Amino acid sequence: MKLNKGSYWLKSGAYTFMERFSLQLFRFGSFYFLVRGLSREHFGIWTIFLILSTLIEVARAGLVQNALVKFLSVAENTRVQGRINTASLTLNIVLTLISSLILFVMAQIQHVFWDVTLLDELIYVYILTTFALIPFYQFNFIQQANLDFKGIFYSNVVRQGLFFAYVLVCFLIPNYPFRLIHLAAAQTVGAIAGSLVAYFMSRKYLFFSPRLDRRWLKWLLGYGKYVVGTNLGSMFIKTIDQLMLGVMVSPIAVAIYGTAIKITNLVEVPTQSIAAIVFPQSARRIENEGRESVKRLYEKSVGVILALIIPGIIFVLFFPEMILKIVAGESYVDAAPILRITMLYGLFVPFARQFGTMLDAMGKPKVNFAIVMLSALLNILFNYIFISRWGLIGAAYGTLITYLIVFIINQIILFQELRVQPFNTLYYAYKVYRNGFALLIKKLKDFLKL
Repeated sequence: MKLNKGSYWLKSGAYTFMERFSLQLFRFGSFYFLVRGLSREHFGIWTIFLILSTLIEVARAGLVQNALVKFLSVAENTRVQGRINTASLTLNIVLTLISSLILFVMAQIQHVFWDVTLLDELIYVYILTTFALIPFYQFNFIQQANLDFKGIFYSNVVRQGLFFAYVLVCFLIPNYPFRLIHLAAAQTVGAIAGSLVAYFMSRKYLFFSPRLDRRWLKWLLGYGKYVVGTNLGSMFIKTIDQLMLGVMVSPIAVAIYGTAIKITNLVEVPTQSIAAIVFPQSARRIENEGRESVKRLYEKSVGVILALIIPGIIFVLFFPEMILKIVAGESYVDAAPILRITMLYGLFVPFARQFGTMLDAMGKPKVNFAIVMLSALLNILFNYIFISRWGLIGAAYGTLITYLIVFIINQIILFQELRVQPFNTLYYAYKVYRNGFALLIKKLKDFLKL
């Protein structure tokens, strides 16, 4: 498949950024109304439920997405693509069946960990949602492998947009009480609608073999099993602090901490957008150009991300109380000290995210898996120590220390593998500002000439 480089990055970047931005917008909008419409306890329960459901979705993506994208993006013909797609879909279905069983068991024993009402009912509803997401993810992953991000954008907008619309309507109805079980059901409806859109947008890429090729099944599973552990480990790094707060403190503590995390996650939009389009490109470059090109790709992509997020991080560090009042209301202003700490996570996330992307593209998911598992264990350890000693704010300190240690380990490995220089990322970030400023001056001069 021949691609115009400028066209690829422009179109892919535009659709991927719009997708990530719209998802964050819908999620932020839903959060904005839910944090006002739910009690702190119920909002904490909803946060715990979202973490558990996200872990399931991350496991599916780990087993299916990266392996499918890696092999399908370099498949020689439609016959090979069909064999890969059939094997991948089989893995998708099997993982859904296994995860549904895990969810059912979790619903039975959740009171042992959190001892909260309603959580088991939410899990039962999500079992239906996870089946509805089988075609949603499969079709979107196939589009990503074919470097087509248009359908991914529309299907995600429909899925998240419908949920946001339901939350908004409920909020606008006077004296209408939010019910958590209805929120979970709205997620199911969104998943079904998103799957339909994903199907119609991906039909030209849907080649399936009528027979299951066990060799491809084995290759996909062999590659994906490490990515599953890697993705779950990454999610544990992001969420174990909230889960442990729910166990060691209360759902109310989860609500306060989760509010700070929700604001912090907004700075990850550029990170997620660039990572999604870098992975298929890095896989191709490894095949065609060698590791030197991947080194430059890593340094430039991280530099661009840093340039985009640093202004936002600085602003929130100076005005956390104002941000919390605007976003969550007066009742959550006490999360300001936590927000200052969690915003610092954003400085490390681009390095960590692109580190995993590069290792996966280089065919080294085992190394990535080992690092992430170590990181998850460190996060559990630090959070237990710091939460036991300082309570709510201890979770923020524990996770920040984990990010710092992981950053050091990642850079050592990248230097050994690719001779990556972390300071080069700062140079590329500076170039973004310099070029952007030069462009602004040029436009201003052209305007003044009119």
